[in-house]
Amino acid sequence: MGYGFDPELQPWIPMLPALDVRDLSAARTLMASAGESSAPYVLPDGVTMETTTVPGPAGEPDVPVLIFSPGSGPSRPAMVYLHGGGFVLGDANGDQELPATLAAGTGAVVVSVDYRLAPEHPFPAPIEDCYAVLQWVAGQAGELGIDPGRIGIGGVSAGGGLAAGTALLARDRGGPALCFQLLDIPELDDRLESASMQQFADTPLWNLPNAIESWRHYLGEPAADGEVSPYAAPARATDLSGVPPAYVSVCEFDPLRDEGIAYAQRLVQHGVATELHLYPGTFHGSRGLVPGASLSQRMHAELIDAARRGLAVRTARDNGQVVPAN
Repeated sequence: MGYGFDPELQPWIPMLPALDVRDLSAARTLMASAGESSAPYVLPDGVTMETTTVPGPAGEPDVPVLIFSPGSGPSRPAMVYLHGGGFVLGDANGDQELPATLAAGTGAVVVSVDYRLAPEHPFPAPIEDCYAVLQWVAGQAGELGIDPGRIGIGGVSAGGGLAAGTALLARDRGGPALCFQLLDIPELDDRLESASMQQFADTPLWNLPNAIESWRHYLGEPAADGEVSPYAAPARATDLSGVPPAYVSVCEFDPLRDEGIAYAQRLVQHGVATELHLYPGTFHGSRGLVPGASLSQRMHAELIDAARRGLAVRTARDNGQVVPAN
C-alpha cells in the first residue's frame, strides 16, 4: 500500500530495520545490536542520571529505575516515565533521550521504569511494576525534592498504554494522586478492530502483525471468563472519569492512530481535560527515528511543552481537582 509520508521522512524509510516480533528472539537481538552500534547518549546540560532500584509489588523483585534530575531544589514536579517496545522489547537504559529531555524541558524529576517484559512476565506484572514505582515516587517526595501534588505519568507506545492503565489503577486504588498523563502514540486496545489497525499491515516499525503478537504475549493465557482487564487494555474501560488531564499524540500512518483518537474523545466525554495531536505524514516512532526532520522537531517541542503545562498544576488531594502551582 502507498503512504503519503512527509517528504523529509520518506528517504529514511528504506533504511529502517524490519522489526518483526513474530520472531521475538530475533527482534530482541535486532534491538540490542542497534543499541550497541549507537553512540552513547549525552545528557542535557544540568541533568544528572542515577540508576537504582525501588521496592517492587508485594512479594515481587525490586524494580530498576533511572532517575533524571534537573539540578536540585525543593518542590519540583515529577513524572513516572514508561518506555515503549510493544510490552515485549526495550528497556529504560535504551530509552534515555526522551525522559532526559523531559527533565531538562520541564524542570521535573523523571523516573524511568524498567518494568518486566512479556511473555516471560505477562499482565499484570508490568503494570504492577509501574504502579509500585509511582507509589515509591509519591512516598519519597521529600527525599526526591518534589511536590507531591505535581506528579504525572507518561510513556510512549506500549509505555503510553501502561501510563493510561496505571492512571486508572491509581484512581481505583485511591492514589497516588496524579496531575497529568502523557500518552504518546499509545497502545491501548487489544481488540485490533479499528480502521487504522486493519488497514496498516505493512507500515514501518509497527503494523498489524506486530500488534497481534504484542497483545498475545502481554495478555498471556486468556481469563476463564474471556474478559480482558481495562488496566491491561485501557480502551476497554467503561468509565474514564476522575483520571488526570491528558495529552495524546498519534501518527497518521500508525495502526495505533484510531485507538488513540478514540481514547482522547472518550476522555473528553468523561470530563477529562484532553489535548489531542494528530501529525500528518508520520509513522509509528518517526519522531525518534528521524529526529532531524522538521516535523519530528515540532512533535518533540509540542510534547515537551504539553508536559511542562501539565506539570505546572497541582492536584488537590482532597477533591482530585487541579489548581495552579504556587
